[in-house]
Amino acid sequence: MQDQKGGTGVGWIGAGSRSRGNGGSQFPPIDVAARAGRAGRARGLHKPRRAPRARAAGRCSCEAMGRLTGTRPAAARRWGSTATAFLLLLLTVQAAQRAELGGDGTAATINHSLTLLQRLQELLQNGNSSDSVLRVRTAASDEAKVFHTHQLLLSLQSEVFEGLLRNQSVVTLHEPPETAALFEKFIRYLYCGGVSILLHQAIPMHQLASKYRVWGLQRGVADYMKSHLASESSQGHVVGWYHYAVRVGDAALQESCLQFLAWNLSAVLGSAEWASVSVELLLLLLERSDLVLQSELELYTAVESWLSRRQPEEAVAERVLRAIRYPMIAPSQLFRLQAQSAVLARHHGAVRDLLFQAFQFHAASPLHFAKYFDVNCSMFLPRNYLAPSWGSQWVINNPARDDRSTSFQTQLGPSSHDAGKRLTWNALFSPRWLPVSLRPVYSDAVSGAVQAARIEDGRPRLVVTPAMSSPDFAGVSFQKTVLVGVRQQGRVLVKHAYSFHQSSDEAADFLAHADLQKRTSEYLIDNSLHLHIIVKPVYHSLIKTKK
Repeated sequence: MQDQKGGTGVGWIGAGSRSRGNGGSQFPPIDVAARAGRAGRARGLHKPRRAPRARAAGRCSCEAMGRLTGTRPAAARRWGSTATAFLLLLLTVQAAQRAELGGDGTAATINHSLTLLQRLQELLQNGNSSDSVLRVRTAASDEAKVFHTHQLLLSLQSEVFEGLLRNQSVVTLHEPPETAALFEKFIRYLYCGGVSILLHQAIPMHQLASKYRVWGLQRGVADYMKSHLASESSQGHVVGWYHYAVRVGDAALQESCLQFLAWNLSAVLGSAEWASVSVELLLLLLERSDLVLQSELELYTAVESWLSRRQPEEAVAERVLRAIRYPMIAPSQLFRLQAQSAVLARHHGAVRDLLFQAFQFHAASPLHFAKYFDVNCSMFLPRNYLAPSWGSQWVINNPARDDRSTSFQTQLGPSSHDAGKRLTWNALFSPRWLPVSLRPVYSDAVSGAVQAARIEDGRPRLVVTPAMSSPDFAGVSFQKTVLVGVRQQGRVLVKHAYSFHQSSDEAADFLAHADLQKRTSEYLIDNSLHLHIIVKPVYHSLIKTKK
């Protein structure tokens, strides 16, 4: 089909079939009966006496279906031909199972499943022995797409089709244009068990699978969407997929989309899909502390643009503006916003108290500020800012080679009172670290060593520790966050974020499932591991003692 050429995010959903369903069969023409006979006689597996039983089984199935459905003899013969195809597949599987259980060295598996798929595809393309007709109409057109189908195959895949075709052979279906355009692909999946889709086809294909209760296809499309969040598209697709997941109640897809948006928010803020973010999604994002972006000012600028475009109700605008963490914005930038931001001027009364509190925060030391205000809240908790004052990028070339270390500096905190105070941090990366309990054990009684585990069995380890101590640390602890960047669909995006506090200097389960020994590892970009370490101060309220 035309939509499969040159597209990004193309995916194949199925059970391993090589057919791409683009009109012509890609399977080699194989004579099942002839090859099965030759292969069986060559290995002594072919038993001619089974053929009458197979034909008898076909006749019995044909007659039974005729009695149950009330079909005419011709229709019964069509049922029989389809049933015989499935019986052939069943006999092949049973023969393979007997060969595996027998343990005979001369046993072999004869598998012509691809040929069976070819025959099924030909049934759909040519309408051979069709016993049912589907007419697909849309409100925008008077013409209907006609599909000559087979009741047995549709009923095996969909209980909805089983009910529709129980007492009638011609069914008219009404579909919106976007799902009607994919109905041929949908029917092909029911026959062949596989389908190729593009990014913009995911939602309508999922709608068809849900409507007709084809659960395997529904799960396959949902998995495709979760694995193609990073695919690049002109208008963006993650926000639309999130909204769709909310409508259909797919919690797993909702969480995958929300996590992707949070960890790659800077890329979303500058895209066309930012304007399509709903109020509910925007508020969910603003309340998160794991957002990855350049600064809080970048977030405010994007929110201002969203408010100017969407013009929501006064109450919604106030909720959105009050979710901005103004203490994380420098005083000079806050003054500029007050003087130049039309949105802030229009809703200044709703955030006046927050702005005043932010200026107080920057004017006093955090220790003194904590005596009068509750700092143990989200307003004073930084997000994952990529600005240099909050952390450092670390690119480790050939990370599987040996241990590496680096040092970097961050600001003591976001308060302007501490603007001149810097902290130095040491980071250690080990590609194959082993816990003490798994390290080699040496014994005097036995020559040599008792190897508890190979060094190759070690896991990657990252430790971040302060290189200094200071009385300025009073009333504050530090949360370290490590972002792992990967290249997906030509873009460098955040795949994982590991966070750990001062009580623990290393990230638990850091890259536990990553195979850094392979140059083709998805965690490597040009054989380098891309990390970004962020250090965030977490302020604590002082304990007030009674006098």
